[in-house]
Amino acid sequence: MPEISKKSGSIPSSPIRKLVPLADAAKERGLTVYHLNIGQPDVPSPQVVFDALRKCDMKLIPYTNSAGNLSYRKGLARYYNNLGIDIDESQIIVTTGGSEAISIAVSIACDEGDELIVLEPFYTNYTTLAKICDVTLTPVQTDIRNNFALPDISEFEKKIGPRTKGILICNPGNPTGCVYTREEIEQLGAIARKHDLFLMVDEVYREFCYTDAPHFSALKLNDLDDNVILIDSVSKRYSLCGVRVGCIVSRNQEVIKTALKYGQSRLCSPALGQYVAEAALDTPKEYFAATKKEYIARRNLLVNGVNEIPGCFCPMPQGAFYAVAELPVKDADRFATWLLTDFSYKNSTVQITPAAGFYATPGRGLNQVRLAYVIEQDKIRASLECLRKGLETYPEK
Repeated sequence: MPEISKKSGSIPSSPIRKLVPLADAAKERGLTVYHLNIGQPDVPSPQVVFDALRKCDMKLIPYTNSAGNLSYRKGLARYYNNLGIDIDESQIIVTTGGSEAISIAVSIACDEGDELIVLEPFYTNYTTLAKICDVTLTPVQTDIRNNFALPDISEFEKKIGPRTKGILICNPGNPTGCVYTREEIEQLGAIARKHDLFLMVDEVYREFCYTDAPHFSALKLNDLDDNVILIDSVSKRYSLCGVRVGCIVSRNQEVIKTALKYGQSRLCSPALGQYVAEAALDTPKEYFAATKKEYIARRNLLVNGVNEIPGCFCPMPQGAFYAVAELPVKDADRFATWLLTDFSYKNSTVQITPAAGFYATPGRGLNQVRLAYVIEQDKIRASLECLRKGLETYPEK
């Protein structure tokens, strides 16, 4: 039998999705599985999306412009302008989800063997996409006991070497829920300017920021037009994960021209997805206010509930809809598996995501899990019951 490539063999399974077959098997056995494992919101998509779909009179679903539909890019530019970000449609490339945007950005910034600095823990797909590009992720460590706060900027300086091409962060953060302040983003910008690095910022959770100060976009940094690459997506903002539409935004025209080449190689982003995403731009502010209020309530319920379980520790996230919790187990991966294969409480169980896959440093995060508070509050309460009972009865503490 032909052998698969070494590169593809080295790509790790997603810690977020790898336990799905076990969850499906638990459901086949008749269990209710509460999903705290994946960032799939249950908040309905905006009504304007469905209104647009019902009015759609397309007789053909064609290829679109490889850069993205012009009307959608103009709409995106207006969206950013309303946030105080000076961008026009020529500085936007529409992508097939935020993941493709990250992949293209990494490919543009790095050659084989180059390095990107990341804050650890980080979104696990960064690892997969970096491996595909033969790029090394160099972690700057954060600490759960310090709410994963941004370390002193000197820690970034220590990691910069001859192959360093950029810094990649998520703000608000997945999996930590951290929100980095204007001052912190400016500090990262100063390093990017000093060392002539790309600053790639994943801002897909921008609307879900629970701090008193508003979210500060990297595109508002001064004198960094050539350095900043913004990653964005409609998936979380409008609860439209399945339409697979994201974008790259940069004032660096070489970045945009090169991103277009990648766009041409896959022909175009989804035509219907862009149609839906463009309609979503008319979502009223009330939608975001109500969604944000609901996520804050879910966050408080989940985090306070976890911290009431003996031996657990969970800092309060400042944004997104994730929390990282430390559990009184040696191996969270084995515990998460056991919950789906050998445990039930009131004919139900809970699916959680082991956090080790969000770290690049071996041995870190082994007793941590990421919890997504994207299910309704009654289900969060039931999940907490399952988690508490599971920890009480788990045989491998």
